[in-house]
Amino acid sequence: MSLLEARNLEKQFGGLKAISGLSFSVPENIIFSVIGPNGAGKTTLFNMLTSIYKPTSGSIFYKGNNITGMPPHKVAGLGITRTFQNLQVFLNMTALENVKVGCHMHSNSGLISAALRLPSVMKEEHRVRKMAMEVLEFCGLGDIADMPASALPYGILKKLEIARALAAQPDLLLMDEPAAGLNDTETMELCDLIVQICQSGITIILVEHNMSLVMEISHHVLVLNYGKLLAQGSPYEIQHNSKVISAYLGGE
Repeated sequence: MSLLEARNLEKQFGGLKAISGLSFSVPENIIFSVIGPNGAGKTTLFNMLTSIYKPTSGSIFYKGNNITGMPPHKVAGLGITRTFQNLQVFLNMTALENVKVGCHMHSNSGLISAALRLPSVMKEEHRVRKMAMEVLEFCGLGDIADMPASALPYGILKKLEIARALAAQPDLLLMDEPAAGLNDTETMELCDLIVQICQSGITIILVEHNMSLVMEISHHVLVLNYGKLLAQGSPYEIQHNSKVISAYLGGE
């Protein structure tokens, strides 16, 4: 059984079809990349998979259950998290506090008990801090835990957003252009981190314009063009697909 499956997805904005008749399935424990020109519908697809947008028609199944139109917080609670094209980091918090926000999705502390600082809350806070530190160290950020996010360089902030998403303990992580704005060294480090995340047992759906990164680490690549499925297959198959070459890669 696939971890995630899309069946005949469509999303229409007025007279514009951003996604049209799209079907695919994502097995567990792979890096599944979605590529295509600007305006191909990649971010619209992500927004449907995370219930930010409700499909005009079609269905989305996660672990065999229909999650189409489910509230976004419930989708996240099922084990689906994401990062964004534009950084979504709390600049007025430390790196550790940012990651603790993700951890609190699995916190059991209620508002009243937290206000009263009950022993159970203190124990829970200790657990959350420990979990957040483990995630930071996994992402190579343990030494900047107490630094304010506002003082961190862009490349580190990109990793920090990934760390916060991982803190929610997802089974499926959607990453929207994580390499955008990174230099070559930062991109190599990101590449290693994505592979490490997948090897830890988390399935990844990746939208990315850096074709070298996509072809190096992906197990499966899906190509969108004007909201429609153009091709899908292994990186080798996509690189040698004549439709992809002419419509997206621009030639031999």
